[in-house]
Amino acid sequence: MTTIELDTTKLRADRLFQRKRLVGFAIPAVILAYLTYIFFAFDLPGLAGRANMDNAVTLVSDSWSHKVHVTRDNRSGEISYAVEGERKGRYPEGARPAWVTGDEVITIDLGGDHIVRYLPENRTEIEIPNFPLIEVRAEGRSLVTNLPDDLPGWISASNRRIGITTPEGRITLTGARTEVFNYFPGWELFWFTLDSPYHGQSLSKILFGERVDPARPNISGAMSDWWNNAMWRHKDVAWAIGETILMAFLGTMGAAIIALPLGFLAAKRFSPIMLLRAATRRLFDFVRGVDALIWTVVLARAFGPGPLTGALAILITDTGTFGKIFSEALENVDQKQIEGVSSTGAKPLQRYRFGVIPQLVPVLLAQILYFLESNTRSATIIGAITGGGIGLMLTQAIQTQKDWEEVAYYIVLIIAMVMFMDWLSGWLRGKLIGRKD
Repeated sequence: MTTIELDTTKLRADRLFQRKRLVGFAIPAVILAYLTYIFFAFDLPGLAGRANMDNAVTLVSDSWSHKVHVTRDNRSGEISYAVEGERKGRYPEGARPAWVTGDEVITIDLGGDHIVRYLPENRTEIEIPNFPLIEVRAEGRSLVTNLPDDLPGWISASNRRIGITTPEGRITLTGARTEVFNYFPGWELFWFTLDSPYHGQSLSKILFGERVDPARPNISGAMSDWWNNAMWRHKDVAWAIGETILMAFLGTMGAAIIALPLGFLAAKRFSPIMLLRAATRRLFDFVRGVDALIWTVVLARAFGPGPLTGALAILITDTGTFGKIFSEALENVDQKQIEGVSSTGAKPLQRYRFGVIPQLVPVLLAQILYFLESNTRSATIIGAITGGGIGLMLTQAIQTQKDWEEVAYYIVLIIAMVMFMDWLSGWLRGKLIGRKD
């Protein structure tokens, strides 16, 4: 090798190494520039400044606890006691929590030396450790109070509304009513409401004890009261989960049934007419290019809300996806198996039935079962739009901004439903396709 050739080779090697160094620095620089753009474009500093961790803590605590409301109507003087403030959770006439005492002066012991007193003439006294006694009087729509001008962060006050948040509970005062919220861990009334004779009874007494309700056996009576629980609506929740699974099942199976024959039209090996293939493939692009949520909105305007509308939205979107998957699988079938079936004198439909379909079955079943599992999650969101399934109940619970324990309950059920569908699809896949050891 001559000196000129060595110099040329060295020059090429130097250029190659230089290019690699530039690429090695350029890629991290581009990523860093992109992250910097995201930092300012999405206003991350402003987002951090607007974050309210107190609200987040309250939301999380509401998901695993419940609150009992002690409410005084300042117009009528009536005092009511209710779990979560709902009429369905209202204490029976003459009953109230043990931490509420007194007749003319109602004393509410929130614990930790936090005391609230409902006094005559719409007056309220609030004792909080290491803070002066708070006195409030409702006069029409206005409130008269002895609160100082410089208030701590846990008190918000105006002449129309006062809110006090303490570690032991919350107090809200307006001209119309005075309300105390006392928090307790657990999902109260999850099993039985206060009007059920089984409320407060132990499991051993229900299973082995004497009849709690003379008119009904313990087990059947307890099951009936739990199933028809007016606050937690177990019967409605079970029906909603069934609707969600049905939406996913109808949409997925309907899409697979429609996509299979269309897949033959889109496969070059089985559809020699180029115009027909192109039209079918563009149809697949169109229906899967529009998200199922968009189809849900369109179909809801056309057919009205309901679970069937959600199933149709899933069907339309998955038809395009299945059509593309099935047509690509058809392009890769083994021609020898088809020729073997043809050698027996089989007709075209028989060649498809015995030479093509058996090769597609593993792909078809694997994809259908996967999409069935995935669509179970999608049906939850679609149900919130179309007015069906567990998604609607979850949305309604979120919109109330107070029943976060119900939101947690529905989320747990949705996760359990997805886990069940994952197990079921895996089990079916193993039974229908087989497993590799």
